[in-house]
Amino acid sequence: MKKILYVVLTIFGILALGACSSDKSQASTSSEKVYKVGIAANYPPFDFIKDAKITGFDVDLLEEIAKRENLKLEWVNMSFDGLIPALKAGKIDMIASAMSSTPQRLASMDFSNTYFNTKNLYLKLKTDTSISDKKTLEGKKIGVQLGTLQESAAKTIPNAQVVASEEMLAAILALKAGKVDAVLTDKDIGKGYLKTNEELEAFLEENDGSSGFCVAFDKGKQVELVQKINAGLEKVKADNTYQKIVEKYDLQ
Repeated sequence: MKKILYVVLTIFGILALGACSSDKSQASTSSEKVYKVGIAANYPPFDFIKDAKITGFDVDLLEEIAKRENLKLEWVNMSFDGLIPALKAGKIDMIASAMSSTPQRLASMDFSNTYFNTKNLYLKLKTDTSISDKKTLEGKKIGVQLGTLQESAAKTIPNAQVVASEEMLAAILALKAGKVDAVLTDKDIGKGYLKTNEELEAFLEENDGSSGFCVAFDKGKQVELVQKINAGLEKVKADNTYQKIVEKYDLQ
C-alpha cells in the first residue's frame, strides 16, 4: 500500500513540476517584447490598406528586418501629423511611415539609417497654363498633406496659400475640382496619382532637403533597437530582399 501511495505521489510530483515548467514557458513567451510601430496607412505605395490589412513598402521592409532580428511588431495606424506626438508620449516605440530625417526632427528624435531617397514633386492640371515653374506658384493655393515636409516646403513660397489635408487623396481631389492650383507631394506618391489621373501633370521636381526616409525613435529611448533595425536593414539589402520589395512597389 505504501509503495502504491509512493508511486502515486511521485507521479503527481512529476506532473506538477511539468505544469510549473509549462507555465513558466508560457509566461516567458507572453512577456516577450512587442514593439508598437506607428504608421499613417494612407500614403501608397509606402503605406496603405488593402483587403482590410495594413501593407506597403514600409510594412514589407520592416517586417523583413524584424524577421532577421527576431523582433515582434504591432502596427498602429493613425494620422501622419499624430505620429510624432504619439512617439513622444510613449504610445508607440517607433515610426515607419515614409518619414524623413531632418535637422529639426533630429533635435528630439533618433533615426535609423536611410532606407529610401526621394524628391518633391509639383502637380497641376494640364489645362492650367498659368503655372509653369516655382515662381508662378507665388500667391497660388497649394495642396499638401498635413505634417509632411512638403507642407513646410510649400510655406516657403511667397504669398502661397497652403491648404493642408489629412490625406494626400483629398489634396488631389481638391486639385481636380479647382479648389487648389497645385499639389506638392513626394515624388513616388505623385507618380501613382499621375498614372490614374490623366488630367494631371508634373511640372517641377526638386530635392526635399532631407536625408531620406528612416525609421524614427524617441530621442535616447531606443538605442539598442536602433542598432537592431540598422543591422537588419543591412542584412535585407545584402540578400537582395530589399531590391525585390523596391520592384514590387515599382519604386525604381
